[in-house]
Amino acid sequence: MTLSSVTAGTLTSPAPLTPLTPLKPRLRIGLIANRSHQDAAGSALVQLFRRAEASLRALQPEWVVVGRTLDAIHSHGLGHLCEPHIRFPYGREGGLMKLVAHVVNSAPQNSVDAVVYLIDPVDPSSVFPEALALKRQCVIHGKPFLSTLASVCEWLELEALTMGSTTHLSSGRGFALPQESIALIAHDAMKQKMLKLAEKHFALLDQFEHRYATGTTGSLLNQLAQRMKGEEAGRNWVQPFLSGPMGGDAQIAELVLEQKIRRILFLEDPHVARQHEADIQLLERAARTVTDFALVVSDVDGSDRWLQLMSQRLALSTS
Repeated sequence: MTLSSVTAGTLTSPAPLTPLTPLKPRLRIGLIANRSHQDAAGSALVQLFRRAEASLRALQPEWVVVGRTLDAIHSHGLGHLCEPHIRFPYGREGGLMKLVAHVVNSAPQNSVDAVVYLIDPVDPSSVFPEALALKRQCVIHGKPFLSTLASVCEWLELEALTMGSTTHLSSGRGFALPQESIALIAHDAMKQKMLKLAEKHFALLDQFEHRYATGTTGSLLNQLAQRMKGEEAGRNWVQPFLSGPMGGDAQIAELVLEQKIRRILFLEDPHVARQHEADIQLLERAARTVTDFALVVSDVDGSDRWLQLMSQRLALSTS
């Protein structure tokens, strides 16, 4: 397909796909990838569009793409899966800063519903102020921030369920929960919200082979499990590690790097400065190091929706 060039803020014409009839307004997704995730034929950006093609055809999202990332998509012949789109400037020309503004804005023509930022953990630009602000504003405004290949593919697959699609489902990688582990972490102001989430989705979380948590969160979750399952059955429902400030994030990060924990539900409080911020970033960096394996969900609404859709996904697998 030959793509017409567009200027920033202008949508191209939709590609002539024949997906299912949308049941809701199409999603608008912001997209950027660090350079090491763009250029190679097997890069994370290429894998995203190839692995998630069926989900994308069901969702028909609109894309808001930072310049060089869009150039890479075209160079790999994947432009037909990125239509319609808005082109933002290159990152060095403010494209990433503009994307932050579109997370904050609420007007449909100037907003995004989610952000895909495929982060190379050793790329210096991933810690630029605009990169950090992008993630923080996503958490504040309850919009998914997807920084690993695994997180994007799973999120797209789950969201496509809401369009009525079932033909897009993958082979089930990572959905055999009795063989999977999950980490449950919450900052002080978010611990009660974590407990509410865990109680609401207890049946799903109980299917995981192992559950891990840091410090107080682990103790609180075990108390919840004792109420839900009985004192003995719930006593060690979660394996608690050290508190975050004492190194619990690092302990979990090691298991992520060893590909023993795939999913991390990390409820962050974006309004409080933390002395152990480096430990938090270490855990996220571990997930991004194994980008094809691990995923992190950081906001309450996104976590609730993710767990709800995962339950639907698992029900389809067993039906």
